[in-house]
Amino acid sequence: MNYLENLKHINSLAAFNRWCGIEVIHADQGEADIAIHWRDEFGQYTGFLHAGLVATLIDTACGYAAATVLGPRLLAAHFSVNCLRPATGQRFVARARVVKPGKSQVFTSCDLFAYDAEAEKLVANGQTLLTVLSAL
Repeated sequence: MNYLENLKHINSLAAFNRWCGIEVIHADQGEADIAIHWRDEFGQYTGFLHAGLVATLIDTACGYAAATVLGPRLLAAHFSVNCLRPATGQRFVARARVVKPGKSQVFTSCDLFAYDAEAEKLVANGQTLLTVLSAL
């Protein structure tokens, strides 16, 4: 199974993801990495990446990691985000993994990194609990 091509296809179906410019850059069983490049409209009033986009990246990457294990029929039941430092950079990469899959729910975790000319910085992390829609 080609996890990367499958997630790229799923990503292309979401208008919001296309607007954000979300790219799927890595996928394997139980793993998914996505990225965006900074745009001025992503900033909040002080110029940092808006927390809504931080949450979007974590939620989306976690959903994609879970989809590599259970398919795309998943829905976030709960997610939490920890903003660890101001999210500034030219590129942002969310790296998610499945922590525990189940028949009706999946637990995932994600780290969000900011990249600029200087270095990689961990700016946020989070967890999601996803519900398998066929189990509803």
